Amino acid sequence: MKKIVTFGEIMLRLATPDRLRFGQAGSYIATFGGGEANVAVSLAHYGMQAEYITRLPENDIARSCIGELRRHGVGTSYIVFGGERLGIYFLETGAVARPSKVVYDRAHSSISEIQPGMIDWEEVFTGTDWFHWSGITPAISQSAADVCLEAIRTANRMGVPVSTDLNYRKNLWKYGKSASEVMPALVEGCDLILGNEEDAEKVFGIKPEGFDAAATGGVVEGARFESVCRQLQLRFPRAKKVVITLRGAINADHNTWSGVLWNGKELLKARTYDITDIVDRVGGGDSFMGGLIYGLLSYGEDQKALEFAVAASALKHTIYGDFNQVTVPEVETLMRGDGSGRVVR
Repeated sequence: MKKIVTFGEIMLRLATPDRLRFGQAGSYIATFGGGEANVAVSLAHYGMQAEYITRLPENDIARSCIGELRRHGVGTSYIVFGGERLGIYFLETGAVARPSKVVYDRAHSSISEIQPGMIDWEEVFTGTDWFHWSGITPAISQSAADVCLEAIRTANRMGVPVSTDLNYRKNLWKYGKSASEVMPALVEGCDLILGNEEDAEKVFGIKPEGFDAAATGGVVEGARFESVCRQLQLRFPRAKKVVITLRGAINADHNTWSGVLWNGKELLKARTYDITDIVDRVGGGDSFMGGLIYGLLSYGEDQKALEFAVAASALKHTIYGDFNQVTVPEVETLMRGDGSGRVVR
């Protein structure tokens, strides 16, 4: 069984029910979520040994969070404790022409005050087959960025493959440094880079010619992104693969979804899914990453791994909450073209 380690912040998610606006909601639906935790949950559902690393306060909410992770089969043995609070994010789910909104309440969370040396990365990475982090973690605080760099360098030294999802969040970079200042040193240690057109542009100033994400009409041409992949690999030569997710936004309920993978020799393009009546798109990119890691470790074929990632993420859009609770047979059924949704008896 392959062992994958992910590191980042998990939060309490408070979402308005029934697509109500914040001003209308008299109650909220409480779950948990966070980029790297979402990846770990996906991998655990695929039967892999997923270990999630974070820092949590010692209180009942944190214990509930750990219980939820364990319920999904995610290992929590290396979580460290300290600090005063678990971060929160509030979600207002959009509809048709009204976009979804996220409000963060994560200042001074336990992981924002984590320090180098708190986690024994050599112990964590013993017997590990993959390490994943995202650009959300170094955006939290300078110390979180320092610990992330500590983890990446340890993984590099121990020969553990490293992946990142660039995950640019403009509302998080508030501690005095920009993503373009902090991220290069971290991404230099990565063997695989995942992003979208906004991530590459906002963090590294790399963008496809003549592309406007708000005006796709649901049609996104994968070939446009070969130059983005090539430029990212040229800047970060350790990266053997660069992957771009392709989302065509028709409205809040209707997207097209696909992805491309550049392996240094050719640009591979996955099937495009037409996703109507979206249940929850939060965690879509994380479900793609979880599927990609599984596919690369299990199939050994870039094209099949990419197809698995896109299909897994297409299914995530039908599931409420951050976590993608699907199995390998379910994903492979969709990969074979069966998207009928017929009752399984």
